[in-house]
Amino acid sequence: MSARRATVPVTGATVSVVEWPAAGGDRTGDRPTVLLLHGGGADSAELSWGEVGPALANAGFRVLAPDHPGFGRSPRAEWQLTQEHLVRYVGELVDALRLDEYVVGGLSLGGGLTLGHMLDRPGAARGAMLLGCFGIMPRLADGSLGRLSHAATFLLLRSGLLAAMTRSYARDPAAMERGLRSIVRDPAARTPELVQAVIAEAAASDGLEVFGEWQREQVLWNRLRTDYADRLPGIPTPTLVVHGDHDRGVPILRARTAARLLPRAELLEVPDAGHWVQRDRPDLVVPAMVGFLRRVG
Repeated sequence: MSARRATVPVTGATVSVVEWPAAGGDRTGDRPTVLLLHGGGADSAELSWGEVGPALANAGFRVLAPDHPGFGRSPRAEWQLTQEHLVRYVGELVDALRLDEYVVGGLSLGGGLTLGHMLDRPGAARGAMLLGCFGIMPRLADGSLGRLSHAATFLLLRSGLLAAMTRSYARDPAAMERGLRSIVRDPAARTPELVQAVIAEAAASDGLEVFGEWQREQVLWNRLRTDYADRLPGIPTPTLVVHGDHDRGVPILRARTAARLLPRAELLEVPDAGHWVQRDRPDLVVPAMVGFLRRVG
């Protein structure tokens, strides 16, 4: 399934959007459009959804995936990259694309934007899909050393050391491959092509820089600014929660709790998968997404 791109204006930004048209054309008109939101760091629409998008399109769904402002082929926004501003941008993008019947889904940062969008516009989306979702825990780490680990990350962010370390390994294929091991556990999925694609994305866009901007806004010294956990019971939207059982960024226990709190949630625990769960186990994640879309559609 060949992809095409469009440029969509929103307040203070111009967004590049990838589209995978639905197979079957007019016969799929009663099915919801799928809006997929990528994660942070050296990520983009094609990196996160380049395999998922065509698969969902072949199943009969129109798929749209934006490069967030500053990521991929989208230039930086005029506004600071904060969670609040990004949630607003998602809503404006939905309006600009004239999406009436749609399902929204996201990975990591994109999952947090999905939650924010559902809270900002209750009942607007027909369904939601959360993969390795941000915004469901109070700090960056759990456990007895969680507070210390969080405070250390805060200091690294504020000092600029974390950004320098990230830029360094983003230029080194061997270091990048080692870094990807924690989020893509399957060696067969962690290909040299994927490593090179992430390095190329880091070099070609402002993604790492604007993600650092978002991190500095989100990571307070003792907590995360955004934690939607207490508000999850108020989300009526049918939701598919997909989470790797070896996710080091967001522990699986947090996903289980989120799935219990969401009134209409299904949970797929993906065995031996890390944070970039659709890259790690597409054999399980993609069929689950297709099945969910057919049920809500």
